This record gives sequence, C-alpha cells and structure tokens, in this order.
Amino acid sequence: MKLLILALLPLLASSLTTPFKAELKKTAEQLIRPGYGLLACDESTGTVGARLEGIGVENTYENRATWRELLFTTPNLNKHISGCILFEETLFQDGAVSGKPHVTVLNENGIVPGIKVDMGLKPLIGGGPGETWCSGLDGLFERATDYYKQGARFAKWRTAVRIDTAQGLPTNLAVEEAAHGLARYARICQEAGLVPIVEPEVLIDGTHSIEETAKVQERFITLVYQKMEASGCYLEGTLLKPSMTVSGVDCPNKPKPAEIAQMTVQTLQRCIPPAMPGVTFLSGGISEEDASIYLNEINKIDRKGPWALTFSFSRAQQSSCIKVWGGKKENVEAAQKQLLARTQANSEASKGAYVPGSQPSDEESLYVKDYVY
Repeated sequence: MKLLILALLPLLASSLTTPFKAELKKTAEQLIRPGYGLLACDESTGTVGARLEGIGVENTYENRATWRELLFTTPNLNKHISGCILFEETLFQDGAVSGKPHVTVLNENGIVPGIKVDMGLKPLIGGGPGETWCSGLDGLFERATDYYKQGARFAKWRTAVRIDTAQGLPTNLAVEEAAHGLARYARICQEAGLVPIVEPEVLIDGTHSIEETAKVQERFITLVYQKMEASGCYLEGTLLKPSMTVSGVDCPNKPKPAEIAQMTVQTLQRCIPPAMPGVTFLSGGISEEDASIYLNEINKIDRKGPWALTFSFSRAQQSSCIKVWGGKKENVEAAQKQLLARTQANSEASKGAYVPGSQPSDEESLYVKDYVY
C-alpha cells in the first residue's frame, strides 16, 4: 500500500540550494521596485536589423552598437528603468561612439543587465497548425554561467501559444511543452545566478475574444507554475512576463481599457502564487500609447495579489524613438528625449498615475503577424 501511495505522488525536484539564493531574491526585488520597469532590447540581429533598415540604416555590427548605445546612454533613463534585457551580441558589445562596454554603461547608471537565453521558436512536430516549441535548453547552464561572468544578473525566455478555436489551438501538447520548457529554463538559470523572467505569451494573432484569451492564459500560466514547483524553482527569485489579457487583433468586438485591466488582474489572481514578487508585462504588438493606458488601468484596480504589476516593453518604448533618430547623429538628443518620455509614461502607469496623452507617442499599431524576435 505504501508503494502504491508513493507511486501516485508527484515526483518533485530537490529545492534550490544554490549560493545565489539571497542574491536572486534581491535582484528580483530591485527590478520591480515601485515606479520602475524594464527596457527590452533583446531582439535578434535580424529583427533589430529590420528596424534599422526601416529607417534607412544598414544592418551592420557598428550600426547596431550605435543604436544600442543611444538607448543605454539616455540621460536619466535610470529614473524609470531598473533593468535592460539584452541580446547575446549586445551583452559582449562596446558602444560604437564611446568604446565603452554596454554592460559597464548600464552598471554605472544602476541599471541591471539581463540576457535573452532562449534560441527561438521552432515548429512543434505533432502539434496543431503553426504551433511551436522554444529551443535553447541544451548547453543553457554553461551559457548562463558565462553570461553571469559577463555581468548579466537576470534572464528571459519567451515561448508562445496561439489561439484558434476552429482548429483546436492551443493543443495540450503545445501548452505542456511550453510550460515544461519555461520551468526547466527557470531552474537552470537560478543555479547559475540569473533571475529567470518567465514569459508565457498568448499571441494576439487571430479573431478570438478577450474571454477566450483569459481562458487559455489561465490554463497556461497555472500549468507553468505547477511545472516550476515540480522543478524546484525558488519563486521569490523569479519574475513573470505575460501578455495582457486582450482580444485577438482581428476580433470584431474590441474590449475597452478598463475591461482589459479587469480581465488581466482577474486572470493573474487565479493562477500566480503570492510568493512570486512581480509581473513585468510584455506589449506584444500593442501601440506605445495603448500599452501605457492598459498598464495604467491595471494598476488602478484593487487586487488581492501582492505582486508588482509593471512593464517590460520593447517596441512599445522604442518605436517612436528610432523614428525620431532616423540614423542621424544630430537627432540623437531628440531621440533620447522621446525614449525618456515613453519610459516616464510607463513608470507613471505602473503606479496608476499616467494621464493619457501627456507624453508624446507613436500611435501606430505595432502588430506584426507571426512576429519573430
């Protein structure tokens, strides 16, 4: 009988005993302190290159370094930004103008360097149409150890599921695979001293309603934390980076910001453990201004969860900035002021104090079908 009972119990990994445990908790808390959020600059060489080419700038190593340096040397960026998520190239790169390592610039300004560690999405064999799985677990501990030595103190791993009710998406296989990968990544990174930001994205591609999004998101995030518990993750040393609970981009019935906020908070309260210290929302193709407005509404709602609700935006903080810059030296100052304006807007929104339209923004939709980071 005892053997039968033991066989029915879930097999859990040993709890985290790494010497980094106290540091992980401290770093996580530093990243989500009141009024602060993250600047995501972790686009791949090809993706950031497409943005550069969109303003008439050639995709070269030097131009990528110049663009990153513009972002990181923005005066007073550290008043709103606590950490920057970097691509591997950027973590080891020097600024094109100053020659100073990007990591040094960030550290000198009290901004924590982070690193994207996943190796991208690949077709999920056996899954539904267009479903993917996230690669990068092989060799992750060794890479994470090297990233820590280079100065990174947190990491990010993005995986995504898509909704298509007519085709039965997401499939159980896709959700299981995504949750498993996120949990394994989180434990491995903690062993190497990096705070794992767990990013279970629900794509906005499609016609699905906000109610359908909430249903999938709740199922997905709940499973992620079950897998993280089974993997022995130290929740106090982790962060969550979910999408906001919105409808599909082609849904005919668009929810209002207050409805998005209510549904987002409700969904998170149903599936996030209170030990996890903070949520850093992704923007996922939402415009700069809408991302700020949604975050602001979210933070106006009374909630049971003790976790911070802040931002980790990429396109929704850089879109107007890169257009203002246009690749020209004489526009650097104006571009940096534009970046600072959007980070200030999001800082205020993280406290529920943003006044819509009070900061200049690019109102253009940032949605790109089948977007690849």
